[in-house]
Amino acid sequence: MSTYCSSHRPGGESPGSVAARLTGCSVAGERPLSSALTEVALDGGESVIVKRAAGPGAVAAEAAGLRWLAESGSVRVPAVHGDDAIWLVLDRVPSGRASVAGAVRFGCALAALHAAGADAFGAPPPGGPVDAAIGLAPMRNVPGANWPGWYAEQRVLPYLRSAVDSGTVQADEARVVEQVCARLPELAGPAEPVARLHGDLWSGNVLWDTDGEAWLIDPAAHGGHRETDLAMLHLFGCPHLDRILDGYEEEAPLADGWRDRIGLHQLFPLLVHTVLFGRSYAEQALRAAESTLGRR
Repeated sequence: MSTYCSSHRPGGESPGSVAARLTGCSVAGERPLSSALTEVALDGGESVIVKRAAGPGAVAAEAAGLRWLAESGSVRVPAVHGDDAIWLVLDRVPSGRASVAGAVRFGCALAALHAAGADAFGAPPPGGPVDAAIGLAPMRNVPGANWPGWYAEQRVLPYLRSAVDSGTVQADEARVVEQVCARLPELAGPAEPVARLHGDLWSGNVLWDTDGEAWLIDPAAHGGHRETDLAMLHLFGCPHLDRILDGYEEEAPLADGWRDRIGLHQLFPLLVHTVLFGRSYAEQALRAAESTLGRR
């Protein structure tokens, strides 16, 4: 394949040698996709993606999450061909475009994934670490007894405190988010069973293959509230989102008022982005908190 070449990284294995070691297959060539991702061609025509860890525990968390999502028998995820402390080898998803029919099927599959459940809010995937990550930010998977208290203590307040400590959010601004956390029992809507979440379900982590079907990558998987995954899809948009929701509600109707709670569930990813990327996301998070409290 003319687009592939052999590349070696100073002081470490090349992605091709990693693929050979973890899959047991001979390698025909490799093509860098980014600083962390390389497409590797195996003898026989199959291609895999070799991914280098972003930090300690990242590979263990991602591999466990992918396997946990796959075990539900619902959504499409790349198979894990091998992993170690630094490297993860996955199926390559052939790139295509979203289709309307595929979006409806994805909505149904996502509902089935959520219905597969988890042991508790905050529970990590089997074999996954407590100290995991969402993107490049740390994320702790500590189980909680009820969703409002767990969401406040494990998903909102840690990132709010970090943003205040860095000066990205001022202490007086933080009060509106703290008020949301204090009122979560009344703002959370009807109690829901623990859902098996992808956990970082923005549109960039939904790949569409050549048949127009959706595949999920890069999970921050844990037990949570199903509306959180849906709020993430709304945050940055997703192709045919209305049809995804049609499929979802056909399989598992959502509780009354769920659209009014989108901002509440977006507080978590917005505060993560605030910690990682700064003030513009802080302003979005504050607006979401104000909206949740009914302010104008």
